[in-house]
Amino acid sequence: MDELIPLSLATLDRLPKDIRRPDYDRSALNAGIVHIGLGNFHRAHQAWYLHCLFQKGLCRDWAIIGAGVRLNDVAQRENLKAQDYLTTLIELDPSGISAEVIGSMIGYVPIEDDNAALIARMADPAIRIVSLTVTEGGYFIDPASGGFDARHPDIRHDAANPDKPRTAFGAMVAALRQRRDNGSGPFTGQSCDNLQANGRILRQTVVSLARMTDPELAAWIDGTCSFPNSMVDCIVPATGPAELNLARSLGIDDRAPVTHEGFRQWVIEDDFCAGRPDWDRAGAVFSDRVHDYEAMKLRVLNAGHQILANVGEVLSLGTISECMAHPLIAPMFSKVQRDEIVPHIKPTPGVAPLDYVDLVSRRFANPCVVDTTRRVAFDGSSRHTGFVLPTIRDALVSGAPIAGLALVEALWARMCYGIREDGSAIDPNDPHWDTLRITARAAKDRPETWLEQRQFYGDLGENADFGDAFSKSLSEIWSDGCEAALKTYLAN
Repeated sequence: MDELIPLSLATLDRLPKDIRRPDYDRSALNAGIVHIGLGNFHRAHQAWYLHCLFQKGLCRDWAIIGAGVRLNDVAQRENLKAQDYLTTLIELDPSGISAEVIGSMIGYVPIEDDNAALIARMADPAIRIVSLTVTEGGYFIDPASGGFDARHPDIRHDAANPDKPRTAFGAMVAALRQRRDNGSGPFTGQSCDNLQANGRILRQTVVSLARMTDPELAAWIDGTCSFPNSMVDCIVPATGPAELNLARSLGIDDRAPVTHEGFRQWVIEDDFCAGRPDWDRAGAVFSDRVHDYEAMKLRVLNAGHQILANVGEVLSLGTISECMAHPLIAPMFSKVQRDEIVPHIKPTPGVAPLDYVDLVSRRFANPCVVDTTRRVAFDGSSRHTGFVLPTIRDALVSGAPIAGLALVEALWARMCYGIREDGSAIDPNDPHWDTLRITARAAKDRPETWLEQRQFYGDLGENADFGDAFSKSLSEIWSDGCEAALKTYLAN
């Protein structure tokens, strides 16, 4: 590429002709959404759906204001501000790479310790939706009970300092207090994270936090705000040097480009207290069966990521597509899905569970999507708890097979030991890494130690069938190696 164009509004007309760009006048857009957590997934997903609506001349009073509550959000804000909040989306497909610039985000509130700017923006009556992508582990859930974790230090801080909160949820409560007091009404809280019943969980977190300081406000939020459940799906790798260079190879100097697969899905419960964009006109689905869609996706795709990533890390496989090319991991993935996960999943309109497994397998095998095992394995303490263990519980109730799922949990324990089979170190990759590593090392000689982590497993560790299957798998992994354990499972 002869010329490298810095991405900005002023340079859009200079971009290579094959790169799609906004056809709409961004100065005519009005903000209607504050989105907290401006990571890659949001920009490849919700922001893209809005961009598509704007391209059609629709819903142009629903533009996005970005927000964040973490220190590393400062750099993201500066990167996006420097390019007028534009993002280059690069679709990775074996048939060829394509790119488009989207412009549905028009601002980003300053990152402040007391979140005053964020609170003020959410209190603005023009904002009718506050949406979030803060990761599965970011909702202050007690893993053992599924209830609200009121003991977390950040929650205690926000309860003691409601006007100077640290968390996104404390900021939401503070903004809703202002809206109640000045009569501007509620907004919709919309989780876009991979959580079963994500809207219900967001309601639980916001209402429970409000109740700690102002029960009347909590009742008002619970009675007037809406928190729709949704299912979100698109594989979006992290951005690193390779992704930055890919954008440059297309002629664009983008400080924060996003690569993604060529598949998106968004199923939303139609429960919005202050209006919403017509996302269905951009391909989203409004449905009263969100739970069935999300159960299929979380248990097949998200649990499937854990099936692959943990053993991939131990065997020094760098990407999910490499795992799917492995002669033992791919058959293990297929067998666990078909024999132990699919029997507990309801079909969704137009999609049978086995067909969905085939779709996910093809997506995972796409070598153009460089989705690292490290990224996928991150925060296993939340992801195993949310994606894998529910199926194990269902299987134990019905007497269905669990040997493969027990092997998956044993492979997670092996990964958390922190050393690959080739002797290289696995860097910390979980908010609870120190605890997990200590426990994994004790479990090498006494496997049941791993299942005694009630904060993750609850009473599952007391189930003899699961405990026996887990201990057998972990013992074989340590005595003969991961590949031997995979062969044993596939032979039975």
